[in-house]
Amino acid sequence: MVELAKADVAIVTGGDNGFNHIFVQPEINGYADLRGKTVVVDAPNTAYALLLYKALKDAGLNKGDYAIKPVGGTTARLEAMTKDKGNAAAAVLNPPFSFRAGEAGLKDMGTATKAIGAYQSDGAFIMRDWAKANSDALVRYISAYVEGRRWALDPANKAEAIALLSERLKLTPQVAALAYAAATDPAEGMAKDAKFDMAGFANVLKLRAEIEGQWGGKPPAPEKYVDLSYYDRALSGLR
Repeated sequence: MVELAKADVAIVTGGDNGFNHIFVQPEINGYADLRGKTVVVDAPNTAYALLLYKALKDAGLNKGDYAIKPVGGTTARLEAMTKDKGNAAAAVLNPPFSFRAGEAGLKDMGTATKAIGAYQSDGAFIMRDWAKANSDALVRYISAYVEGRRWALDPANKAEAIALLSERLKLTPQVAALAYAAATDPAEGMAKDAKFDMAGFANVLKLRAEIEGQWGGKPPAPEKYVDLSYYDRALSGLR
């Protein structure tokens, strides 16, 4: 948005690392086996697609060694891998679709973050002018977001949280429980208080520079795209 659309936006919270795993067809034993095959992505130059390209690059496969097929969101990628197996050898999936992929017999190659380390995925962003004019509302929003995150991560609310996941996302109780476990994992789960991972975001920019050649291959400082002043105000008002 900043670089291409020239929109004056800023990221104001963190969230999580995306919980992404790379799945392949069961006959694939390693990334090298994807040479000459087709990988499916949401769009060719989006964040999760770049994670897949990086994992393949580190395994010795460059673009051109495999075909890239854009199919859309996670639902579409899972559908392609289960219904069009000849044209969908690999994809990045996250919960709850990753659990369904396992049930369907697809092979989990592990977390996508293994390719680059820390990774900042979800968060909230704003138009800077709007934030300046509505700072109190934004701080209240972030406060509520953090309180909701605290509620979700509190073990005392586990049963109710799983029930909500099951009801709102139309998941079986078993899949909802798996999604809850992934979201609350101490190492890989949601960031406490929606804290922004600056090192993870630096890796996001580094990945785009390396794979897409953006900024001439040299990513800018991550602070260019971030304004955590509203988050700090929100957190200081919470116990």
